[in-house]
Amino acid sequence: MESKQLSGVLPVLQTPYFDDERIDFDTLAREIDWLYQQGVDGLVIAMVSEVLRLTEGERRQMTEFVCKASADRGPVIASVGAESAFVSCELARHAEAAGAGGLMAIPPLSISLEEVQLRIYYQRIIESVAIPVIVQDASGYVGKPISIAFQAQLREDFGPRVQFKPEAQPIGPRLSELLTATGGKARIFEGSGGSELVDSHRRGVIGTMPGSDLVDAIGALWRALEANDELAVQRIDAALRPLLSLQGSLDSYLAVEKHILMRRGIFRNPLVRGPVAFQLDEPTRDAVDRHFDALQQTLEELS
Repeated sequence: MESKQLSGVLPVLQTPYFDDERIDFDTLAREIDWLYQQGVDGLVIAMVSEVLRLTEGERRQMTEFVCKASADRGPVIASVGAESAFVSCELARHAEAAGAGGLMAIPPLSISLEEVQLRIYYQRIIESVAIPVIVQDASGYVGKPISIAFQAQLREDFGPRVQFKPEAQPIGPRLSELLTATGGKARIFEGSGGSELVDSHRRGVIGTMPGSDLVDAIGALWRALEANDELAVQRIDAALRPLLSLQGSLDSYLAVEKHILMRRGIFRNPLVRGPVAFQLDEPTRDAVDRHFDALQQTLEELS
């Protein structure tokens, strides 16, 4: 998968669990099969896969499983962010050996780094492998923003293998700043779960990394954007926004996404490893169901 260009609709997998919180790999395989049936271009293991709530052994096991299950259907991007460059590089080399087509890394979260140290962190990861490394500014819900100048310098120094998933607000203007700072060379992925996809596509992203639960709608929106089908873009975006508005934090993403995956018959339960900062109460669950039904109706009418 190393030679395949990373682009298009690349959903982030949700991690299913048994009631005792062990990873449910049978359900994960069902999720992967369903996603490829929806026409996705590849898969991602990242923050909403709960990587920070997995043991290092589980992260390796999950990467191996997803790469094997994905086979020749699409590339796998594995998150390798950690609290030390040493651990990140170990995870990066393991993911590359397992068959990942790309990596993604957030900065360490337990300390506030000066850019000199952040540079060393990313340089070690980039130089440890031969596949693309996506710099994830996940400061929409964790950490602090990574400066545009810093990201542009990484692209200048290490070339096109360095790619980006900017999530710091305001997403659109910062995305355009990054493109300008790299002379239009930066390969950038939309990373807001789809809420900023229309604006981001018009600014020049080459792919999107939504949650897996709404990938039928996100895929339809991506295809409409690529085809300049403005009517379909407006209808799908309008139907998506009420659902996406209920997801403003990592745990709210997880709660809503796993609930919808249960509704679709893919997940057995909505279990998230705790402690969690958000849980679906009954009124919110009712709102999710109502907006989801309306979204499915819109997709049926456009099909």
